[in-house]
Amino acid sequence: MSVMKYQFNRPAEDNYVDAANLYQIADDVWCGFLTEENRTQAKRLQIPELNSGMDAVYWLRGQAVSKLVSDDKGCFAAWDGEGEIPVTFVTDVAAEGNYQVKVTVTAEQAIDDAMIYLGRRRLAWRGSLAAGECFEGTFLANICPIIPRTYSDAMEDLTLDVTVIGRGLHLTAVEAEPWQGPTLYIAGDSTVTDQSADYPYLPGSSYCGWGQMISAYLGMQMAVSNHSHSGLTTESFRSEGHYDILIDRIKDGDICLFQFGHNDQKLMHLMADGGYRDNLVRYIREIKEKGAKPVLVTPLARNSWKGNDGSYNDLLEPFDGACTRLAKETGIPVLHLHQKSMDFVTAQGREAAKRFFFPSDYTHSNDYGAYLFAGYVYEEMAANGLVDGKTPSAWMPPAELPALTIPEEYANMENPDAEHLFENLERPQDNATRTDALELVITAMHFFPTNVYNDMFEDVIGHELYAGTVECAYQNGLIPDEMVEDGKLHPDWPVTGEEFIKILRNGYQSRKSDAVDVAAITPEDFDEKAPIARGVAAEICKKLHI
Repeated sequence: MSVMKYQFNRPAEDNYVDAANLYQIADDVWCGFLTEENRTQAKRLQIPELNSGMDAVYWLRGQAVSKLVSDDKGCFAAWDGEGEIPVTFVTDVAAEGNYQVKVTVTAEQAIDDAMIYLGRRRLAWRGSLAAGECFEGTFLANICPIIPRTYSDAMEDLTLDVTVIGRGLHLTAVEAEPWQGPTLYIAGDSTVTDQSADYPYLPGSSYCGWGQMISAYLGMQMAVSNHSHSGLTTESFRSEGHYDILIDRIKDGDICLFQFGHNDQKLMHLMADGGYRDNLVRYIREIKEKGAKPVLVTPLARNSWKGNDGSYNDLLEPFDGACTRLAKETGIPVLHLHQKSMDFVTAQGREAAKRFFFPSDYTHSNDYGAYLFAGYVYEEMAANGLVDGKTPSAWMPPAELPALTIPEEYANMENPDAEHLFENLERPQDNATRTDALELVITAMHFFPTNVYNDMFEDVIGHELYAGTVECAYQNGLIPDEMVEDGKLHPDWPVTGEEFIKILRNGYQSRKSDAVDVAAITPEDFDEKAPIARGVAAEICKKLHI
């Protein structure tokens, strides 16, 4: 196959592509710049995993936001608002596989954080450019089928997406051709997956998995094929069909990283030394049979802290240990992401570490965090002789992350992704039980749920529906000591206002460093000594919703 060449700053040449159009060059074959209007021309252009992984924020969807302009430097977005508008060029390729992509960009003005993404928002390069500077870089992209979110079958993807971000950054030219070389396959969960992002783009307010950032560290060493997805366990990665895509393509000389644990720990049969380990053993054997190298990655640490004493709360240590032991037994590399990320979070402290996670989320990183954690993975790969060890410069967030301002005319527009707490709360007039109170606080404070129970209370039995709630509350230090007597929690007892506030304070202080202002969140007739109604407890939780 010949080299595909596109020039965006010379209208007289035959291969010039106008920024104003997305051309259909054959049946369902496209080439051109992606905008809000033309992405409606094909279903696949509206599925994040089948395009650049970027979409307008909810209040701007359906509007002409990407005001793209072509000039003698190339194509750029004419935008003077908050954040950045991406410029995405789309072209179909003849076959799946790895591609070498040369991207040329030109800076209209000085840019501190210029970025080039390929495919499903996988970072290829970031750096600074001087005014008028032209940068040319060559990167690798992997193109293969994927099972998008909410779909059950694999979808073919033969699209090469090139996205540039930076105010005044022009996309000047793109060249692409097939590349023969090793592929880094990745299997994992939401902390690893290719997350989509809204625009106007702000890196601190974008979900991001480290698997979509590691390509910036790898350069031309190997292409990345990331098959991680939100919610996956070592079991569902296989049963939902994602593993089939990977195992059908992996070959001699390739590497496969496995990072699971965040969702396995919800299920009793996938405990660290049980089903989790057994599933990894099978994956290791099958990858070796393909001539490829399996590598275990210990699960990314959360920004999780206990409410009762403010200490760090490591809920993933058993899975970290299981990976380390299994790697030693099987003689394969293990990358200690868990320890490195936990050391970073604890050194930063609860509040400062939040700058590396999506707002009000304690598990999933933003772009800054994903880039940092991908660097840890890369360093561990280098220590195991898997890569050459060259590390790009750091990407640090500001002390306070900026947020987009919703224009006044859209202030009353409902956010389709907004969380509606306790909208259909059952029996709001009933007195809340102790387990009711724990469940309300866990929901409002975004604690990680679990279906596992470790028998810490004599009167809470593992098969009871609320046992997972009690386990989660216990692990996170929500349960006040005075509510436990002789090893019993009395889960069905009505909770008093005073007890509820103590539970809420423990939960809040595990997420926030400041204390709860009880007077500001309770009704005027609030009686701390009396049982609290479920509806009243829910309304108080809404006021402190993290």
